Amino acid sequence: MLNVAVNPAKVPALRFERSPGYWQTVARRLLRDPVAVSAALVVLGLLVLAVFGPSLVPGDPYQSSMLKRLKPIGFEGHLLGTDELGRDMLSRLMVGARLSLFMGITPVVCAFVIGSVIGIVAGYAGGATNTVIMRTVDVFYAFPSVLLAIALSGALGAGITNSLISLTIVFIPPIARVAESVTTQIRGRDFVDAARASGASAFTIVRVHVLGNVLGPIFVYATSLIAVSMILASGLSFLGLGVKPPEPEWGLMLNTLRTAIYVQPWVAALPGAMIFVTSVAFNLLSDGLRSAMEIRS
Repeated sequence: MLNVAVNPAKVPALRFERSPGYWQTVARRLLRDPVAVSAALVVLGLLVLAVFGPSLVPGDPYQSSMLKRLKPIGFEGHLLGTDELGRDMLSRLMVGARLSLFMGITPVVCAFVIGSVIGIVAGYAGGATNTVIMRTVDVFYAFPSVLLAIALSGALGAGITNSLISLTIVFIPPIARVAESVTTQIRGRDFVDAARASGASAFTIVRVHVLGNVLGPIFVYATSLIAVSMILASGLSFLGLGVKPPEPEWGLMLNTLRTAIYVQPWVAALPGAMIFVTSVAFNLLSDGLRSAMEIRS
């Protein structure tokens, strides 16, 4: 019998590569999407502008001058011209980013929390509980979102707080519907049945097994509503039901500049351009997140 001595130092070590997790895979897929990355950079820039914009403005966004009213783009000392009261448009657009994004994101965040709770409870409970909750939610679908937002804001009164409440109520039903649909699908999975058979309580099953699987799709859908929220908030301000003068908010700026459309059309279109760019960026980012999260095993 032949004995061969083996030198352990020359034996190659076995390497076990750990497969990337779900969220790591999502991040990699998202970074490979140039459209989503570009949209994320635009959104990040807008958020930075909303946070630091008031300290970076070239002038006072509230200082008016009747001698400088409705100056064109590129006017001396006013890169983007002036509005109907002679206020610097660049400064007002930069300061207005904070209020406009706040009005667009806050209602969606509140509706995400409330709607997710309602939808998850309805989807997991099923039966009569699901019927009662979802038929109540369906009542709100009888009204278009724009009409419902205007009606609620008109009933509550003009102002930022009432606008936020109105928009939150508008977005709760669609988020609850998505949450209920996803939860209903997860409720019938084998791992949920196994947890239920092991004696786990309903709260434990929802917290451990359901939330991790349903929050992702709900979050992606909620991000797509931010663009709608910004447009609705701007529309309420345009109608005088949202932010009040002299606060710089893009929708309100559109309202006050509508009479100057024939005098300085490019200056008057600047707030609308900001709303358009922000809405498109959030929509593209939402589409990128949805594509990145659609991973098939």
